[in-house]
Amino acid sequence: MAAPGPSPVPATADPAARPVTALRGVGPQLARRLERIGVRTIADLLLHRPLRYEDRTRLVPLGALRPGARALVEVEVALAEVRPRPRRQLLVRVSDGTGALTLRFFHFSEAQRRLFRRGVWLRLWGEARPGPAGLEMVHPECRLLRGAEPLEAALTPVYPATEGLHQAVLRRLVGEALALVERGAFPELLPAWALAGLGLPPLADALRTVHRPPPDADAAALAAGRHPAVRRLALEELLAHALSLRRLRREVQAAAAPALGEGALEARFLEALPFEPTGAQRRVIAEVAADLARGRPMLRLVQGDVGSGKTVVAAAALCRAVGSGWQGALMAPTELLAEQHARSLAAWLEPLGVRVVLLTGGRRRGRAAALRAVASGEADVVVGTHALFQEAVAFARLGLVVVDEQHRFGVHQRLALREKGRAGHLRPHQLVMTATPIPRTLAQVAYADLDGSVLDELPPGRKPVATVAVPETRREEVVERVRAVCAAGRQAYWVCTLIEPSEALEAQAAGRLAAELREALPDVAVGLVHGRMRPAEKAEVMRAFARGELGLLVATTVVEVGVDVPNATVMVIENAERLGLAQLHQLRGRVGRGAQPASCVLLYRPPLAETARARIAALRETGDGFEIARRDLELRGPGELLGTRQTGLLDLRVADLARDRDLVPVVARIADRLLAEAPGAAAALVARWVGERARYAEV
Repeated sequence: MAAPGPSPVPATADPAARPVTALRGVGPQLARRLERIGVRTIADLLLHRPLRYEDRTRLVPLGALRPGARALVEVEVALAEVRPRPRRQLLVRVSDGTGALTLRFFHFSEAQRRLFRRGVWLRLWGEARPGPAGLEMVHPECRLLRGAEPLEAALTPVYPATEGLHQAVLRRLVGEALALVERGAFPELLPAWALAGLGLPPLADALRTVHRPPPDADAAALAAGRHPAVRRLALEELLAHALSLRRLRREVQAAAAPALGEGALEARFLEALPFEPTGAQRRVIAEVAADLARGRPMLRLVQGDVGSGKTVVAAAALCRAVGSGWQGALMAPTELLAEQHARSLAAWLEPLGVRVVLLTGGRRRGRAAALRAVASGEADVVVGTHALFQEAVAFARLGLVVVDEQHRFGVHQRLALREKGRAGHLRPHQLVMTATPIPRTLAQVAYADLDGSVLDELPPGRKPVATVAVPETRREEVVERVRAVCAAGRQAYWVCTLIEPSEALEAQAAGRLAAELREALPDVAVGLVHGRMRPAEKAEVMRAFARGELGLLVATTVVEVGVDVPNATVMVIENAERLGLAQLHQLRGRVGRGAQPASCVLLYRPPLAETARARIAALRETGDGFEIARRDLELRGPGELLGTRQTGLLDLRVADLARDRDLVPVVARIADRLLAEAPGAAAALVARWVGERARYAEV
């Protein structure tokens, strides 16, 4: 028989759940400063992990002090003087019998100057640097000694802070929070079986070690997150996220959904395609069809690299919904992508008698008629942007929701669209698609509420895109390459990262670049598109490029997801060192969609930083989106890779999915058993780590 879980601990009963204003000396102003670093409750203080540690547990004689070392010293003041030139500064000469040191202060008050009287003893912490008269410390931490004072008993933590929030204040507040832990606050929620065999300490021990590590602790391992104490907290944080998504999955799948088992229309659609679907497409279509035929809501994520044919999978699923008498909706992150989806779906489905309606925020003409068609059920498939979940949009019988580029939508948005499909006790099915391949480690935590399908096969004829990295000093060669491509009747993209010039970023601005290229390429029709243009104007430029009326399209990263132009064979990416690896891969995927060989030119400004060098090397070495995503996770972390800053997911405080990926299978095992055996503890864990962000599970 399984060991019982810990007693359920309601979040409100835990003193650590109280606001930081419950601590001594925390008034409104200090509370606002703490909130800027994400600390609102006493629990947040306990989970605010130090950046590094300083060893103030032992004194270093001045005679043993070396340049570059940060050290604690006790010294006697020999001389103090203010020098007005070349810059007003306070110089203090100190010694300890083994050597001498100069203290240099550029910012000081009269009271501070009077502190440094001859014969006074001080305890100092700072970094020793070479100076004109030997070693010196600039603005060290100083404390007047009034007799023998004990040294610190633990390594001193240095926390992430903000303006006006001093380390001494943070350390005092964390000390008060730790005292509450000693009295039973922030209780252990994991049963003994969850930690068995992992070599990780109990929660209270982990918190003490993280915030007050003993002098012999491995400070480097603590700072890097490899120490068992940090990994204990990381395990609990990953577990809380996994539990919150599993709970959402259980709630959704406890509901009923329409059984979309009629496959005749889907079969007609597949037979009418002008190409043969890949084996991967047929496999994923079958997985989706099996889900739709059941009487509970489908929750499935389809991952596919750029050009793997996700739209065909979505169209097949929409056919199954319409063929079974229900409506389908497809939500895309941009109007351009929504228009492209609407055109593709109309071309495929309208000959089969399916009515496709486009509904976007910037589309005013025909909007009222489109809304009536959606509400009456005359529209079978509705394609749009986030406008689909506005209050004015009402569906007659929404049976399937397809969300493209999931990482660009917040979870609230996805669930809001799902709620529009409630028909009595029925909920619609959900199909989520992403062209950003997600490493398995990340998907297991970020999408624990979804089943997964992978399109791991590209359509026949798709050729690898040749990728080269070129310093901007060879820009003229790249311009000549574009001239030759356009003269041969093909097209090119030139992407830059800013709309207006910025001296700070030293990046080319799209407007200026377009003007330069028009001058350098007078025989080439050059178009310009960027995110600040009106939607209709932007869409018209993209359509002109798709029709072949423009040879070169200068754009910001708005074309990362955009129109399909098989005739475009060259992608030039300006300041490539400034973009993330996944985004570079997405942009590269805009070319190579036709029969002609394609190339991607990464223009960079030397010298390259180490991270930028690694990104560019990865892009040159592989076209495998999953391998690129794995490297991107290591380079950037999950928050940036998934765009999760806006979703409320994986804004991790302690855990790091690249570093802690070995914990993910352990987390999955613990989560399932904890939900079954100790649901109260599971709920308390979610409240502790996810808190307000867990509300999406209640939508």
